[in-house]
Amino acid sequence: MTIASPPSPSPQPLRLQPTGWLRYFSFSLDHKVIGLQYIVCGFLFYFVGGALAGVIRTELATPISDFVSRDTYNQVLTLHGTVMIFLWIVPVVNGGFGNYLIPFYVGARDMAFPRLNAVAFWMIPPSGLLLISSYFIGGAAQSGWTAYPPLSLTTPAMGQILWIVSVLLLGGSSIFGGINFIATILKFRQPGLKLMMLPMYCWAMLGTSILVVLATPVLAGTLILLSLDIVAHTGFFNPAAGGNAVVYQHLFWFYSHPAVYIMVLPAFGLVSEILPVHARKPLFGYVTMVYSIMAIVILGLVVWAHHMFTSGTPPWMRLFFTIATAFIAVPTGIKFFNWIATLWQGRLALNSAMLFSCAFILQFVFGGITGVALAQVPFDVHVHDTYFVVAHFHYIVYGGTVFVIFASIYHWFPKFSGRMLNEDLGRLHLALTFIGFNLCFAPQHWLGLNGMPRRVAEYDPQFSLINQISSVGALLMAISTLPFLINVVMSLLQGPAAGPNPWRALTPEWLTSSPPPVENWIGAAPLVEEPYGYGSSEGRIDVNQARGQDLWRQQP
Repeated sequence: MTIASPPSPSPQPLRLQPTGWLRYFSFSLDHKVIGLQYIVCGFLFYFVGGALAGVIRTELATPISDFVSRDTYNQVLTLHGTVMIFLWIVPVVNGGFGNYLIPFYVGARDMAFPRLNAVAFWMIPPSGLLLISSYFIGGAAQSGWTAYPPLSLTTPAMGQILWIVSVLLLGGSSIFGGINFIATILKFRQPGLKLMMLPMYCWAMLGTSILVVLATPVLAGTLILLSLDIVAHTGFFNPAAGGNAVVYQHLFWFYSHPAVYIMVLPAFGLVSEILPVHARKPLFGYVTMVYSIMAIVILGLVVWAHHMFTSGTPPWMRLFFTIATAFIAVPTGIKFFNWIATLWQGRLALNSAMLFSCAFILQFVFGGITGVALAQVPFDVHVHDTYFVVAHFHYIVYGGTVFVIFASIYHWFPKFSGRMLNEDLGRLHLALTFIGFNLCFAPQHWLGLNGMPRRVAEYDPQFSLINQISSVGALLMAISTLPFLINVVMSLLQGPAAGPNPWRALTPEWLTSSPPPVENWIGAAPLVEEPYGYGSSEGRIDVNQARGQDLWRQQP
């Protein structure tokens, strides 16, 4: 299939769309509107998932089940994990920032398939509402976000089916988005823009989209088979009917371990855009960063069974997946050292975006170290299904993505709104989030090493103090959202004007007005050959006869 080149600029908008705030509630085809729809919708579900986390930590403040019933606890636990992964992190780091930034980075007016792009977003709100409504219709799913059989076959069928339908819709949305990103990055680049000139976020989204398109259909097929076991009493995964529950684990983790990289690879790309700007240095090791992303994509598809070392995995398979998991630490480590080298001797601006990015590096490295430990079979067998795994997972997923989401909000908010956020409130937000996060999850490593199992509402009283400390940390994390929300609202209403490029950045989204016009630029898109050319030529920009628009010349 041949995809046409980007349309030539038109003096009039090509599409009549609602204007003002109404456009964010419409079936808009503007990639910037869709990107912000993803981000705002994701934050709404983040608050839902955070409230569910508050229920979990309140219950675990005491060793007995005295806040909610055991069934309710299982339902809340299942909804929390599903909401946070499929309705918060994946949509925001992929659909949100991806939709907003990728057309700028490739010099396009929009995504390759604008209508498919809008459809992909509008599948998310009803999917989320369907998932949450399952709590009120026949009982929500109680089998965790992994939905392992036979547990998922014995819990209330209606709630589990609604969970499956919701995840299938969300998976379809991800596939539509992945196809769109691949087409846009590979086929909609402006003339003269070579692949190795692209900002790093483009490479991160290209790798992520490849994983989405390859792995998500496997999850979809698996959940369809699981639904047949529930509704039609087939025997795909039901041991009572001759099925094999371990096969479900293989199929589930073939998607769900790459899903970790579907969450963190875009975060890697976003951090790689933020650090050079606020360190005023080129991104160190651009070529090695590109190849490390592609290496993570390849290796990410062959490490799934390290989640199954206690599932009767044969020794040869344990050895293979231990080695493969250890190897994937190499390209991840390359990124870490490249980020540190980018910061080294830079002119660091210690603003909220930079501080959140540095907090991400610190916590993701710690999560990576515990991940290498979990890849070793003897250690994994000891701590499997304990709170050590919970702590590791949150250091990777929350520490490795949510901190980047906040860093990205502080960095690109001036572009979204034309106004600056308050830095004092931003630093308060960081302090509360950082302290609360580490207070909540660092002690859980000790709980796991000493045998506290996860996904249970009751535990040995000897673990009470550590759980109470963890719950206090969760409370601080909840409180940390208040200065963030106050900051956003106040800045939207009366924040100082940002101007087109308050950070003096070189990537293309900053070479137009803030907020940008409907088709991104008035006139031809600038060709940025060195998006990280700080400290030398300040990047070579071909304005391409900018047709009377001089926004790029107004940069401070």
